Amino acid sequence: MLKFLIKFSVYKKDILQNRYPMKRLLILLSLLLSFGVQSQQLIPLNEKPYLDSLQSVIKSNGANTAKANASFLLSNYYRNIDSLLSKKYLENGKTFIKGDDFLSAKYNFYEAQYNLDRNKGKAAISYQKAIKQFSKFKNEESDLFQAAAWYSYGVTQKDKEGYPFLVKTILEKSIPLAKKYENSRNLGFLYTQLAVILTYNAEFKKSEDYNTKALQILEKHYPNSPELFFTYLNLANNFCYQAKGDEAKKFLDKAETLIEPHPDSSVNAFYYYGKTLYYITRQKNPEALPVIEKGIYYAKKFNQNLLAQMFYFNKYDILRKLKRYNDAKNVLEDVLTEKSLALDLNNRKTIYKQLSSLHEEMGNTKQALIWEQKYSKLNDSLNTENVKLEINKIESKFNAAEKERKIATLNSEKKQKELEVNKKNSYLWGLSLFLLLVLSLLIFLYIIFRKNKKISEQKINDIKQKEELSLTKAILDGEERERERIARDLHDGLGGMLAGVKINFSTWSASHLDPEKDAEFYRILGQLDNSVSELRHVARNLMPESLLNFGLETALNDLCEFYSRKDMDIDFQAISIEKNLPINIQLNIYRIVQELLANAIKHAEASSILLQCSQSEKDFFITIEDNGKGFESNREQKTKSMGLHNLKNRVDYLKGNMEISSDSQGTTINIELNIDGD
Repeated sequence: MLKFLIKFSVYKKDILQNRYPMKRLLILLSLLLSFGVQSQQLIPLNEKPYLDSLQSVIKSNGANTAKANASFLLSNYYRNIDSLLSKKYLENGKTFIKGDDFLSAKYNFYEAQYNLDRNKGKAAISYQKAIKQFSKFKNEESDLFQAAAWYSYGVTQKDKEGYPFLVKTILEKSIPLAKKYENSRNLGFLYTQLAVILTYNAEFKKSEDYNTKALQILEKHYPNSPELFFTYLNLANNFCYQAKGDEAKKFLDKAETLIEPHPDSSVNAFYYYGKTLYYITRQKNPEALPVIEKGIYYAKKFNQNLLAQMFYFNKYDILRKLKRYNDAKNVLEDVLTEKSLALDLNNRKTIYKQLSSLHEEMGNTKQALIWEQKYSKLNDSLNTENVKLEINKIESKFNAAEKERKIATLNSEKKQKELEVNKKNSYLWGLSLFLLLVLSLLIFLYIIFRKNKKISEQKINDIKQKEELSLTKAILDGEERERERIARDLHDGLGGMLAGVKINFSTWSASHLDPEKDAEFYRILGQLDNSVSELRHVARNLMPESLLNFGLETALNDLCEFYSRKDMDIDFQAISIEKNLPINIQLNIYRIVQELLANAIKHAEASSILLQCSQSEKDFFITIEDNGKGFESNREQKTKSMGLHNLKNRVDYLKGNMEISSDSQGTTINIELNIDGD
């Protein structure tokens, strides 16, 4: 096991270091898709009867257990197609639990499924709850749910712990539980997923072995299952990556036989992606284009955005090989604009590089330079430490060579001076020595003077910085105290008084007025009620109660929900945020995020915002990206100088750094804060 994980890590390192850049991108994206779809319980290929039967169960007068199971399965089906409908079915299933511990464990499992692509931290917690609850039951269904939960938990930890942790979880946790029931489709599914990881790490023979194990179970016992369909596709992809087209075609045809009777199935897009890889392997680029269009149709139909972007990227690659440069450029720019692929910085870097080289082939030197600069900037940010190391090495070599050159020069001068000195008398020698001593003394004194001057300037700057931080702290603390006082006065004082007036009016009107005859009075009473609600909303905005009561992560989530609307999608991701942060730091982080969201919504005219907040010990990171119209730095300073000034004050107060990147495709702001509190 240890030997396998060590070899696994070596392959992964090679791929991530871009030794195989194009192949790395295609395999990496295929793997992401595999986890995105197959980290859930798979849906039958004939989806409509399956969905109709689940709907019938919910509408029937059957047992609560059957209705709960049907609701959970529907939630799982819609989780990547319609998140609102998925959430509705999940909560509907919860109403049927009624003290049933096994159903409660299932709820935690399917809640984790719902959060898997939205909040991996929440999903991981729910998976662990489900595992603990299922472990109390000793039966086949419980063991298979535990196996699935352990596998999906490993998926949630993949970004943090790496693929070796996921492989170890599958081999030591999931497979032993499923192997108790040797002919279970769950065991075949786990073998297939392990094979996908091995393919990603170029362990093609081992991948084939595990896929073969899956086939032995699935072909015999589940001949029309979605697990068998994906096993065929994974084998075809594995052979495509080895450029073994004949072997790939054999399994691709088997997958086609399974999916052909079901043209309305959501997994058609995956079949067409496998077929695209096959045509690329065979270098049949023109034949691949209509296959890609079919794949795009299905991917868009079922909101499989990342898969659609992969089709577009393959389309770009083929168009470029066919020298249809303008079409290829348009496709790649669409991929970048849509951002499903570009959210991953390594993918975005690859896309920038492709656009640069494409424009260079087209003869657009200026555009090629622009994209090359974007690539270089992003590459520098991803490889800063490596770049610094290389620079230091080069600088060391240069300094060594320079020293050798200086030594050689000095030795030559020394010999020349020795010849000259020998010709001079002792008086001139003594005078020269005296002048040299005087000059050395002057240089020494000058060096001491410069050193003392630098030390003094540094001390003055340190004092100024401390004074500025103290002033900023006083201003921010005073601002928060005043916000709290005003919020308390509005809520408890004026709010209470208005609420009392409203209650008295309501009580009096109930016994003295007729709702039909005195409709105007009741309209005014409604306005008073709305005013009370608005006043309390203002009070909560001044000092958010959720921050004080539930902590920073909940408050930020509430803030995102407050700003969200039909034409504005805000995706909030919280990673490892501790709950024991000092309240003044939580308040400052909350205000920073509040200002960032307000600016993005007010000025950027964006339809999608990604907000990520993460903590690593004493460092706190904030990243916000929008797809708005961007801004020019000069105009930004004029229109939003006060907002940026307040934002910079809070960042400086927390000894942080802020970087802003904006163009016509959107704006990205990265903030790093020191929350040590010293």
